[in-house]
Amino acid sequence: MSYPVWQPWSGENAPSMLASHADRERAVDVLRAGYGEGRLDHAEFEKRVARAYGARTVGELALVVADLPQGPVPRPLTPAGPVPGTFLAHPLPRPRTNGKAVASMVCGILCLATGGLTGLPAVVLGHMAQSEIRRSGEGGDGFAVTGLVLGWISVGGWALMLILFGLVALLAGTG
Repeated sequence: MSYPVWQPWSGENAPSMLASHADRERAVDVLRAGYGEGRLDHAEFEKRVARAYGARTVGELALVVADLPQGPVPRPLTPAGPVPGTFLAHPLPRPRTNGKAVASMVCGILCLATGGLTGLPAVVLGHMAQSEIRRSGEGGDGFAVTGLVLGWISVGGWALMLILFGLVALLAGTG
């Protein structure tokens, strides 16, 4: 199988930009696809992979894959994959926070100020919020978990106190 002679690019319109590791990997991916489709024999594939890894410029990489269906590899203007919201001109909208999750967290925090009376509402609201969040895709799971943890600590504390008072009353009544 013949392929274009590998020569450095020259001239005004030549892609003389230095190749990056990602550029080389994209060219090798094109070569792998060509080899997998039977367009290249093994010896040809190995030679071209060696040339791709040794290429200094994008133009040299384009020559290595020029006669394959997916080549030459164009350089994308934007990075591949999803762009983080920080770099977007208009940030992606955040999912709405579930109101019951916020209420659960507030009740959990208020357990200290109310002596634990808001612990049970924190637990109930937290479980309801988690159910709604799973169904609707809303945000606020962290708020719900915070409310649940604080609420269960409060409920557990009240239960432990009631048990201790009951034991003390039982022991005082028998003595």
